[in-house]
Amino acid sequence: MTIYIDVVFIENLLMNYIILFATTVVLKLKTKHMRCLLASLIGAIYTILAYISRLQIYSNFFLKLLLSFIMIYIALNPKNIKQLFKYTLIFYLTSFVFGGAAFALIYIVKPQELLRNNGLILNSNSLKIIFISAIVAFMIITIAFKIVKNKISAKDMYCNILVKLNDKEIEAKAMIDTGNFLKEPITNTPVIVVEHTLLYDCIPKEILNHLENILGGDFSEIPDKIRDEYVSRLKVIPFSSLGKQNGMLLGIKAEKVTIKNEDEEKDINNVIIGIYNKSLTKRGEYRALLGVYR
Repeated sequence: MTIYIDVVFIENLLMNYIILFATTVVLKLKTKHMRCLLASLIGAIYTILAYISRLQIYSNFFLKLLLSFIMIYIALNPKNIKQLFKYTLIFYLTSFVFGGAAFALIYIVKPQELLRNNGLILNSNSLKIIFISAIVAFMIITIAFKIVKNKISAKDMYCNILVKLNDKEIEAKAMIDTGNFLKEPITNTPVIVVEHTLLYDCIPKEILNHLENILGGDFSEIPDKIRDEYVSRLKVIPFSSLGKQNGMLLGIKAEKVTIKNEDEEKDINNVIIGIYNKSLTKRGEYRALLGVYR
């Protein structure tokens, strides 16, 4: 069987990119195509060096693991070591799914055309195999993670948020509501609902204590200085729920919201705080409500 180096390079570049892209989909990260392409290029160059070299070091497990860390660091830009290991694990799991699909197709099509060189498996129909296995692997990954998502544990339903508003910060426990698509209707900015009692250090009490009056257009209880400063910043957000149809929330844009999970933090700059004038739960399990942010 004749093997062309340029074809091997393109095939590996393509496969590396597809696997990295699938990893970002699984992790729900924003795909940075140029970073993924650069990481894929490094992986493809390594493959060529391993193919043309007779040095067994290129098939060494630890060297391949180091290559994986480098590719993940470049493509996904993890913020810490723990996140790097997590992303690499998902990368390997995704690779195993793609590899399994590819091997299955190779053995079904033409197993006699397999060629092994320095730990690399080559096949004359590998370009076709890449595209078909990519489709099959994406289907498997999508179905598998939908099953996992339906069995989400209680701890994954909550997170801590840090809200920066008027140069002050408050922290609260929030519930992640996958059905929460609340947005400010004019700018389409996402809304995080927060109990008003948490905001006394950030917003004047004259506003927080008269939310219903303000929504009704009555500012008589609001001092002129506060009214002049805040009226232009306040947003009226319509909402509906099982308990109340056609309700209204008063909102204000935050400078920044940081969502804190066990192993990562995510900053959101474009978000509005919806001020809820009651308690979200009777027992106070959480005091804020947000949707899913990728």
